[in-house]
Amino acid sequence: MSKRKIIIIGNSPNSRLARFYFEKDKGYEVVGYAVNRAYLNTPTFDDRTVYAIEDLQKLFPPATCDAFVAVGYNQMNKVRENLYHQMKGLGYTLPNYISPRCSFLTEEPIGDNNFILEDNTIQPFVKIGSNNVLWSGNHIGHDGVIGDHNFLTSHVVVSGFTRITHHCFIGVNATLRDNIEIAPETLIAAGAIIMKNTNPKEVILPARSSVFDKRSDELTIS
Repeated sequence: MSKRKIIIIGNSPNSRLARFYFEKDKGYEVVGYAVNRAYLNTPTFDDRTVYAIEDLQKLFPPATCDAFVAVGYNQMNKVRENLYHQMKGLGYTLPNYISPRCSFLTEEPIGDNNFILEDNTIQPFVKIGSNNVLWSGNHIGHDGVIGDHNFLTSHVVVSGFTRITHHCFIGVNATLRDNIEIAPETLIAAGAIIMKNTNPKEVILPARSSVFDKRSDELTIS
């Protein structure tokens, strides 16, 4: 049986990782990468051809090929959102990548074009929208909601009943308490602890570590 074809949208390290995961775990044949013609500056990437998105319907019709948008969190995920809508408008199916090495326990419906990597724990009754990135090692507590076009980095703890709306970025080792709402376009920096609802477009920084006034060899550590 021939493999289902897929084109990866983007030509960045994130795109190369998506190619690896789709080939290794999902059995797809990755036919190449694609960007909008205005950004087509090199004919190849990762030893694969880079195509213009504007040519894809002719080269790889949606009936015979899926697409996956694999770009980062530029402009609070709006670059990825625009490409997501562009590919949907062209008629492409945008499958999810959910690692077989994560604990995906929710039975709620999930959107499309999600990139959920290894060692995530998605507890029961979690709802996930579309076009989200959950990098490796996050905890998404029961009854939580992740809307659309969000990016969670690694080792983020989202406690139960917490809602992440849309276009949010959450840095490594951030902790979100239960029963709160993360407003649209919130940027939460690495290591921040969020104890209440955020406001739209808020940027939240953690308390900074300080340098102690003694050297390590001046301390007695038992």
